[in-house]
Amino acid sequence: MEKFKARVMNFWGYRNLYEELVMKDIKLKYRRSFLGYIWSILNPLMIMCIMVMVFSHMFRFDIVNYPVYLIIGQTIFNFMNEATNKSMWAILGNAPLMKKIYVPKYIFTLSTVTSSCVNLVFSLGAILIVFIVCGVNWNLWMLFIPVILVEVFVFCVGMGLFLSAATVFFRDIQYIYAAFLTAWMYATPIFYPIEQLPEKLQWVIKHFNPMYSYIQQFRTVVFQGICPDLRLIFYGVVIAIFMSVFGLWVFSKTQDKFILYI
Repeated sequence: MEKFKARVMNFWGYRNLYEELVMKDIKLKYRRSFLGYIWSILNPLMIMCIMVMVFSHMFRFDIVNYPVYLIIGQTIFNFMNEATNKSMWAILGNAPLMKKIYVPKYIFTLSTVTSSCVNLVFSLGAILIVFIVCGVNWNLWMLFIPVILVEVFVFCVGMGLFLSAATVFFRDIQYIYAAFLTAWMYATPIFYPIEQLPEKLQWVIKHFNPMYSYIQQFRTVVFQGICPDLRLIFYGVVIAIFMSVFGLWVFSKTQDKFILYI
């Protein structure tokens, strides 16, 4: 308990740096962009429109309110994609600063995931627009959405810590992870109904794909207006905690060697 308290106090002492790193990431993303933060809304909307035309007309998936179904899966998965991809370079990208002064190294990864989370919050504006245009029925269970986003955030922090530490020692991870993400995307029912898959594959996705849990929770509160399946919530919380603990453990065990490889 004392060790945890000391780490919290240590983080609090560097909160200003943490805030500056988050703002730097956000500003760099939209630097010299005419529309700036508006792209956080326009980009997912444009991608959604293209995917709706492709998958609802060419592949003819019979899903009620398909644009809503699609943008929910697209937004959650894209957040994970952006947060983990940027986290891979959180340590290497800040190597000059780490060589000059002492800074808790995890703060770079945490700020990277947080900046992606801020972009996710902006993207919720696109979801709101789609909800209004498609006539989604509002319900009280939508208040559960922030809990789902916290689950995804904690999961991404763990993934980010693991990837940022691993990339310091093995640069090839960027190529392996890119291929893995492609497979992960197709193994997640973002643009297709999971019922289209064989039952055995459905079972594998439901039990071994964390993104399915988070996306399905979101869709349940929006489409059905009820509490998500408690098993989905439990799985989502447990895998998020497990990933964050595992990522922090790997990061803590290796961080003292970073200076030898950056």
